[in-house]
Amino acid sequence: MSSYVTRKTPGNTAWFTHDRFGMFIHFGLYAQPARHEWIKTNEFIPEEKYNKYFEHFNPDMFDARQWAKTAKAAGMKYAVLTAKHHEGFCMFDSKYTDYKITNTAFGRDLVKEYADAFRAEGLHVGLYYSLIDWHHPDFPIDRLHPRRKDADAEQQDKGRDMKKYAKYMRDQVTELLTNYGKIDILWFDFSYSTPDDYASNPSYSEIKPWMQFKGGKGKEQWEAEELIKTARSLQPDIIIDNRTEIEQDIVTPEQYQVLSWPRHPETNELLVWEACQTFSGSWGYYRDEQTWKSPKMLIDMLINTVSLGGNLLMNVGPTARGYFDKRANNALAVYEEWMKYNSRAIYGCTMAEPEFLDVAPRGTRLTQSADGKRLYIHLMEYPYHYLEMHGMAGKIEYAQFLHDASEILFTEKGSNHFSEGRTKSDDLVVFELPYIKPDVIDPVIEVFLK
Repeated sequence: MSSYVTRKTPGNTAWFTHDRFGMFIHFGLYAQPARHEWIKTNEFIPEEKYNKYFEHFNPDMFDARQWAKTAKAAGMKYAVLTAKHHEGFCMFDSKYTDYKITNTAFGRDLVKEYADAFRAEGLHVGLYYSLIDWHHPDFPIDRLHPRRKDADAEQQDKGRDMKKYAKYMRDQVTELLTNYGKIDILWFDFSYSTPDDYASNPSYSEIKPWMQFKGGKGKEQWEAEELIKTARSLQPDIIIDNRTEIEQDIVTPEQYQVLSWPRHPETNELLVWEACQTFSGSWGYYRDEQTWKSPKMLIDMLINTVSLGGNLLMNVGPTARGYFDKRANNALAVYEEWMKYNSRAIYGCTMAEPEFLDVAPRGTRLTQSADGKRLYIHLMEYPYHYLEMHGMAGKIEYAQFLHDASEILFTEKGSNHFSEGRTKSDDLVVFELPYIKPDVIDPVIEVFLK
């Protein structure tokens, strides 16, 4: 059994730490301008101009069943959809706003169709709910708000009541956790409190003296304790992230690869964690974005994450017509091909035990089954014929390539090569690999341990 014990969580993370791989879906009005999901604030677009996207939104090619089948084929075991992003537009039929998908030409509750379709495919269902709302009339103007540079911004902000907005969030979360069946993950995003010494920090230059809460917002403004209490009263087992500024079930490093398993800053306990990443540089559909990751980068990110005890949540930004574009489908196909043969090294796996990590060969990453019986050596850099691993002699029962179950011969205490310069050691195992790398991104050696 794995010796790694994570910090106890309020929700049920047992399935989560087994499944390891999920799909993030960022979808909203911002798919129409197709130049970043933050376009409303990046380009300071006023409501009357942004409203054209509401008036023309009609993802007529949306097929929730196809989305679900695509995610499942790619090896993803759960998904998280943006029920509401920072623009404030709701992808569900909320009775607390008119700014919702059922009031567009599309006219249907997309969250309902998504939840039903993904659940039908056996996938866990998650919803993203933005704490930020640039449309709501009670959401105070702050350093991220589209209206922050308006000449009359201070006047516009007068009368905005954060308490009314916090109540609006609780009401909508109640809807999401009441009307759509079992929801496994609730992904809040995000807090940005302003530190007391912000005045001396140039990165806070857009904060104005009249802004409420020093131009930021955190757990006190969200009334996060009450928000989380509301969610857990409705669905006690639900997984909630840490972005309300209150520790919950998972920590969520974004757009970077961590170098070690995240730990609690006070207790040093290992945390349940999830890396959220994009195929390109944007979360929403971005027509002209060109920094799409290579197939090897995509697989490397998944392996790196699981080898450090984490989950990977890879994002798709559907087009405004509701389908995944060719570039996204190509990226998903990379995962489909690799996971078809190598998923055993991901599902139910975690960071390898220290005794193996300490002797991991250069250019490899290790994962290990939770029961401790199988070690997976991911060949991120393919070695020339021989792979040496110290500390392994007497521990291996059998070894094979995972993708085709072809035997990997190995010798102990030295190689069977005739060279007098070969390495010899009482604890050494030498795997004999084909000279030519198999036609697989990052081939995996599956080691059955004694």
